Amino acid sequence: MIVVAGEALIDLVVTAEGQRAVPGGSPANVAVTLARLDQPVRLLARLASDEYGRQLVAHLSANGVDLDWAVRAAEPTSVAVATLNAAGQASYEFRLAGAADWQWTPQELPELAGSPAIALHTGSLALALAPGAEALEGLLARERQRDGLTVSIDLNLRPSIVTDRAAEQARVRRQIRLAHLVKASDEDLAWLYPERSVAEVMTGWRAAGVSCAVVTRGGEGAWLLAPDGSLHEEPAVRTTVVDTVGAGDSFTGGLLAALADLDALGDRPADRLAAVTGSQWGVVLRQAATVAALTCARRGANPPTRTEVEALLTTAT
Repeated sequence: MIVVAGEALIDLVVTAEGQRAVPGGSPANVAVTLARLDQPVRLLARLASDEYGRQLVAHLSANGVDLDWAVRAAEPTSVAVATLNAAGQASYEFRLAGAADWQWTPQELPELAGSPAIALHTGSLALALAPGAEALEGLLARERQRDGLTVSIDLNLRPSIVTDRAAEQARVRRQIRLAHLVKASDEDLAWLYPERSVAEVMTGWRAAGVSCAVVTRGGEGAWLLAPDGSLHEEPAVRTTVVDTVGAGDSFTGGLLAALADLDALGDRPADRLAAVTGSQWGVVLRQAATVAALTCARRGANPPTRTEVEALLTTAT
């Protein structure tokens, strides 16, 4: 089982035709992707009891995401207003003040030792916004020290919300040391480290104890720095883009699902990732890129099923 921790919010998607409220939030999108790829997944989220919260619960449950560890929160649901341009790319405005997602306390977080969890994934705003970020960071630190499962982080930075670059640099520097697998986009890194190349950042993460660093590059594909120091590059899977909402999250879900299929997640996480071969890293990246492409080809954060992914991979082969 893969445990995903973080926000489940409503994307209020605005287009020329009007607006619609759809379930979203980076960690929740990752969880749905994993479930559709037939991976057992449990979401650690604080879900409101308002109308939007009920919509989120229905969506997550219908997709097979386990909510046994979700907290039923008194605070309202977070809302992200996503405006799509003519190319289908989304820009976001967030309504987060006093919302449920950011109010984690240590007492609300479960003990993962003795559970069937093989990985813990989090990131995005859940690791950036007080007061809950501190509690989640404590969970990551505990699990990294225990060495009983793979810890994964997707930076998914939001400079429009957390604007202090120096503070974000310090936070990321502290948090990536707790992870075995770190993923970011080239846009994340261009904002966070404007004076550094992507290669320099990935090498620095490896020196800090990250086993595997992944950087997505939009239509240019993705790079992966493996535990042995080898760099793997995968081109993007060509598709007709409807919009890019949830594409990065679906890539992350596809990446984790492929690693789970290889038995590369679990206890002794650094050793498991080190055992992945060069050809297997190619397979992992190809699956992640395929999942992202299929998501881009449809409206909203609507990741594909395992059957759809396998069909496209077979056709490509």
